[in-house]
Amino acid sequence: MRVAALPGKPHAARTEQIILFRVSGQVFAVSAASVQEVRSVDSLSGAAKEIDQPAIRKVRHVLRRGDKAIYVVNVASHFGMPATAAELVFVLRKSRTALLVDGMDKMATMHRLQALPLAYCQEERTWYRGLTALDQNVIPVVNPEGFLTAEEFELLDASLPPLDAPEGSGNDRTELPQ
Repeated sequence: MRVAALPGKPHAARTEQIILFRVSGQVFAVSAASVQEVRSVDSLSGAAKEIDQPAIRKVRHVLRRGDKAIYVVNVASHFGMPATAAELVFVLRKSRTALLVDGMDKMATMHRLQALPLAYCQEERTWYRGLTALDQNVIPVVNPEGFLTAEEFELLDASLPPLDAPEGSGNDRTELPQ
């Protein structure tokens, strides 16, 4: 016996705009709504200051925006991937984090976000929101808040010179790594 479908509106799929980006040859996605701006590494080289926090090797630079410190996370280092020549920085919205990535592939529409498999069982569960399928490829969707923990922010904040410190009181190197 067949059961007839109930009449009513079909559920509209919730879509989301995402940015596909590359790191060490791997493609990742991030919600376009979480990215405030995309800048070339060259355009930020004068604004970025080098910092040294040995406990957090994935962060080598900080951007100052008023009294706010924005930490530049090397995404390849964060994921334990080989270092490559990074070309872009994604400054994240509502965050004190920017992402150093190799390049941007394209904007796309995500129709479905799949929960992470149970194989993702440790800290990587905070790194990703889930997985999506685009053009018959499975793409990890990063969690914009998963790159730095509250403890890492505290350590990084403590390593910064005060805002009113004179030039030359810290490390003045301004080049972003490749």
